[in-house]
Amino acid sequence: MRSIAIGALLAAFPVAAVAQTPASVDQPAVHGLVSQVRTDRLRADIEALVGFGTRHTLSDTVSETRGVGAARRWVAREFEAISRECGGCIAVETPSAVITAPPRIPNPTEVVSVAAVQRGQTDPDRVILISAHLDSRVSDVMNATDDAPGANDDASGVAALIEAARVLSKEQFAATLVYAALTGEEQSLHGATIVANWAREQGWDVINLNNDMVSNVQGQDGNIETTRIRVFAEGTRTVETPQEANQRRYNGGEVDSPSRNLARYIDTIADRYLTDFDVEMIYRTDRYGRGGDQTGFLRAGYPAVRIVEGNENYDRQHQDLRTEDGRVYGDTIEGVNFAYLTQATRLNVATMASLARAPAPPTGVTIAGAVQPDTTLSWEAVPGATAYRVWWRPTTAAQWSNFRDAGNVTTFTLRGVVIDDYFFGVSAISADGYESPVVFPGAAGSFIAPPPPTPAAN
Repeated sequence: MRSIAIGALLAAFPVAAVAQTPASVDQPAVHGLVSQVRTDRLRADIEALVGFGTRHTLSDTVSETRGVGAARRWVAREFEAISRECGGCIAVETPSAVITAPPRIPNPTEVVSVAAVQRGQTDPDRVILISAHLDSRVSDVMNATDDAPGANDDASGVAALIEAARVLSKEQFAATLVYAALTGEEQSLHGATIVANWAREQGWDVINLNNDMVSNVQGQDGNIETTRIRVFAEGTRTVETPQEANQRRYNGGEVDSPSRNLARYIDTIADRYLTDFDVEMIYRTDRYGRGGDQTGFLRAGYPAVRIVEGNENYDRQHQDLRTEDGRVYGDTIEGVNFAYLTQATRLNVATMASLARAPAPPTGVTIAGAVQPDTTLSWEAVPGATAYRVWWRPTTAAQWSNFRDAGNVTTFTLRGVVIDDYFFGVSAISADGYESPVVFPGAAGSFIAPPPPTPAAN
């Protein structure tokens, strides 16, 4: 009797009301790219960066062997070499600005970052930008002369993005890929702001993957973690207006910013393309009382996440090189786990390739269904999309759990799914099966940065 009753109940409701688990959509091409990441090149890059002694933002810019100037020219040469290998597919840019920002930049200083631009074939103004910061520091943030190897913080991230460029430059993508080594992070995140403003000037729609410390495995407590990496993502958009906040507080969206749905996307990429390496989503913009370059992109309205190791060792962060009572301090190459860094780099490569080959996240997503038994979502057609997928999940669920394939339409009704009980979203799918991140309806979930505020008239 019980099985008959359940069968009758299911028959009485449309299939859309039944939870579904999406089949894995493996892309052999992405597996191939992931397999090309080389540990020996990552090691050589970190050795080269550590070899500049210090990369402090206020350090020497003239020497060819020491200081931030020598380091950034070395990064530029690496990108130029990669470009020669791919027939000039990469253009090297140096976004910069003269900054005076006491107390950390007390005198006018040119803050220069290095960005390699691999232009997209069909959607060049959509940009997947991987970033890491080139500069380093010791205990005193103003000490620009003592050795500051910055092996993990953040030569590891810079090495990851250079290696990503080596691998991904061998292929062509719909969207543009940008590999950006930022300067000025330790002096209050100036490089990210400069590059985000530069991206806005290009008219780009940016998604930012910020890698900051992606090679340490032994925590402060001695525990070792080799299979977990954290992805921090803001819950509500930094650029949210008061009116948008009021609507979001009432209808939901606190956990569905574009950055949060980007983090969910990265989590699925790790599950699909990596072995024994898991993404842990953290529902915060960054660690407590600390910051990273992703915030510069968030302030410009761009979706951005921070990718960071699962275990941190504070003896190896922002420390003078020394030994006290047998305890070793300093961010040296001995603290780098290259197998872990290789996995972190693979995660970035797989994510960038998947995003750049997928259509753009849908725009203009709206939802309707108040006092109705059904829920209807609508969106604008996305160039390069041949199908769309409508998603929903319980309001307390961390990941999207249910979906229906909508086909090549711009509106779709979920029969028997009540709007009050779930969160909803839409993703776009290409002809060859690459899928975009899910977009939550309305301003709370939009992946498009709003225009900058209009300057007040004099």
